[in-house]
Amino acid sequence: MLKKLKQLGPGMIVAAAFIGPGTVTTASMAGAGYGYTLLWAMLFSIFATIILQEMTARLGTQAKMGLGEAIRKKSTNKFLKYLSFGLVISAIVIGNAAYESGNLAGAVLGFENFPEVFGINLLLIFIGITAFILLYLGKYKYIERFLVLLVSVMGVVFIFAAILLHPSIVEILKGLFIPVIPEKAGLMVVGLIGTTVVPYNLFLHASASKTKWKTGDSLKLSRLDTILSVSLGGLITMAIMITAAVAFEGNPQEIDGIGALGEQLKPILGDWSTHFIAFGFLAAGFSSSITAPLAAAFATSEILDWKGGLKNIKFKMVWAFVLLTGIIVASLGFRPTALILFAQVANGLLLPILAVYLLWIVNDKELMGNHANSKLINIIGVVVIIVTLLLGLKSIFTALGII
Repeated sequence: MLKKLKQLGPGMIVAAAFIGPGTVTTASMAGAGYGYTLLWAMLFSIFATIILQEMTARLGTQAKMGLGEAIRKKSTNKFLKYLSFGLVISAIVIGNAAYESGNLAGAVLGFENFPEVFGINLLLIFIGITAFILLYLGKYKYIERFLVLLVSVMGVVFIFAAILLHPSIVEILKGLFIPVIPEKAGLMVVGLIGTTVVPYNLFLHASASKTKWKTGDSLKLSRLDTILSVSLGGLITMAIMITAAVAFEGNPQEIDGIGALGEQLKPILGDWSTHFIAFGFLAAGFSSSITAPLAAAFATSEILDWKGGLKNIKFKMVWAFVLLTGIIVASLGFRPTALILFAQVANGLLLPILAVYLLWIVNDKELMGNHANSKLINIIGVVVIIVTLLLGLKSIFTALGII
């Protein structure tokens, strides 16, 4: 079993990708505002993510293809082909560049008093340089191991915090298995699901699986990797919700920063409470600041049929663009509102389209052989697609100010 665990990795990269500062903030707000009642939404998110990510991992290990490559090969209609290409590149590359500033700013959220150089937080510079070196080396195993380490740090920080607070097991079970949507909590439910079911992770997982397992049938390993990693990521997010639920029990409110959560945890964790949470944000932002540029590069290179993988100069130019844009914007301290608005709309359109493409691709027996979808997986897949469609519409309507 230990030998098998050492071979895992691509799923951990996915977990590192979806537990970013945005997820930590959303989960904290959900717990602070609604207690344990929305844990069921997170449980559903884990299930839906496992279904979609298992398909992409199967594509990578069995067909030896990334999702971008599969879309390119399956798209015969020129109009749909170029529409898909344009949407993927705009949503993933431009979108990730816009979100990257949030990843980096979120990582240093609890370290505002860190020394500065020319008005720029030194920790932000350190994170940017570390991410650049890891990606530039082009060694998949280094990136994977570093992200596994960060996920482990997040796990220890948030799960440990939740356990220390002695939450009510009965209330947790009720929140997990009795779906309730409190008044005005509809958007929070969609937000929790939306922070876990992420479009760029579909590209990232297939490509990472293909890179990790180049030879042999690694289907069982990839499934174990997907289930364990996504479940761990979901457990960390639940721990954040539980921590906030206990900390704000009887006094539900919106969280306006790390300080508010840290103050509520002070009676239990003492003077280290704010630092404890700050380290969790640091790990979350750090991990996402690496996965976002990597996913953008994988998606673009496969869609445009660039050879050479992580060593390709054009591949490096894509992740460098995303990373450097994030560093510059985060250093200047402003939000690229127009870009984020565009990214939300593009990602809202992209998620259900990718889910449909994915279902179509993994049902192709010529491509997948005996590893094509079963009827049960197809039925579950259709349900997940309907949910992703609703998520996509929510993202678009929210971005446009309709809801």
